Amino acid sequence: MKICMIGSGYVGLVTGACLAEFGMEVICVDQDTAKIEKLQKGKSPFYEPGLDDLIEKNIEEGRLSFSTDTEQGVRTSTVIFIAVGTPANSDGSPDLSHVEAAVREVAGYVTEYKIIVLKSTVPVGTGRWAKGLITEAVQGDVPFDMVSNPEFLREGAAVEDFFRPDRVVIGAESEKAIDVMKDIYNALYLIEAPFIITTIETAEMIKYASNAFLATKISFINEIANLCESVGADVHDVARAMGLDGRIGKKFLHPGPGFGGSCFPKDTKALVHVGRMHNCEMEIVQSTIMVNERQKERMIAKIEQMVGDVRGKSIGILGLAFKPNTDDMREASSIPIIEGLQSRGALIKAYDPEAMEEAQKIFHDVTYCKGPYEVAEGSHAVVLLTEWNQFRLLDLTRIKGLLQEPVFIDLRNVYEPLQMRELGFRYCGVGR
Repeated sequence: MKICMIGSGYVGLVTGACLAEFGMEVICVDQDTAKIEKLQKGKSPFYEPGLDDLIEKNIEEGRLSFSTDTEQGVRTSTVIFIAVGTPANSDGSPDLSHVEAAVREVAGYVTEYKIIVLKSTVPVGTGRWAKGLITEAVQGDVPFDMVSNPEFLREGAAVEDFFRPDRVVIGAESEKAIDVMKDIYNALYLIEAPFIITTIETAEMIKYASNAFLATKISFINEIANLCESVGADVHDVARAMGLDGRIGKKFLHPGPGFGGSCFPKDTKALVHVGRMHNCEMEIVQSTIMVNERQKERMIAKIEQMVGDVRGKSIGILGLAFKPNTDDMREASSIPIIEGLQSRGALIKAYDPEAMEEAQKIFHDVTYCKGPYEVAEGSHAVVLLTEWNQFRLLDLTRIKGLLQEPVFIDLRNVYEPLQMRELGFRYCGVGR
């Protein structure tokens, strides 16, 4: 089966490469010439474990190609996936300009039956709207079907998530389109991945509801962590006990500096916006957003409490990306925390295994280091911001010896408070 993927960003590239691995013939189209040239050489424009190998293998085996020619991609494919970005506007609404541009361009080349799949995260009603745009644009009575097929890929584990998903959601009205989508994902059906077949609108809502709920769990445990600090409880034990309840589950009950990334911040805002458009206030989701923003401010206060006046002091930052195993800096907690410390006169040294190139596009006057020990050398405190595996077994005695003051601020609760204090650190975590 021939598939065209419009958009070679995070979702489009991972999906395209994985479908090629399933045996599909996939052409990924993007208007960014530099990105396409890099991909044609088998290199991903962003860091994602296992993705480079997948791209290189499927290029060599002739199943995966890259182009800037949308017409070629559409005319030679039966199924066209649209996987372009939907960033947030200033009012929180999703910016659908890229989706609209892609839909209109695709429609101009539809001269025979096609299945057009919206993979981008879009508000409820977008699929119906896009179908109307295509109906107006196609010449004559050309048949086509519209499908909503939201993605549920975690950055840093996207390839594994694609091959072993919790579910596959297909929103469509046509039995023919549903059958074709089942064929595309047949390898997942064989490993008994659940398939949810529903309407286009319901599929669109599933994506937003899922992300909003996960974001809510994060903000909830962060509020519990803050209360634990006030009453002398340990959120680590609280979260573990909560997670053992099958109705709650242990995932996303990890307190920290707040959620970030390309999905949760914009999708929670988009859901609030959609609610307002339909006179349905999403009050829990609004609170989730508010708690998340406040949590980042609390982290700055926590650092000041441990260090004192930060003016002129060097603060070492371990981890810049919004989560480990990615170089994604979008909405990373490191941004407001570092900028907040700099506004108070702090000097910042930082290291991240993958995200420093992206970070240099954001931060000014940050000293980038070659590793965690260079970060610690001469600093008045170390702040662990992203829980990369290589930060979990640091030589703590060495770290302490390199610091001007033995201050370790663990915003991911990687280390045990008692152990750190026995080693002579002034230590604090989140909710412990």
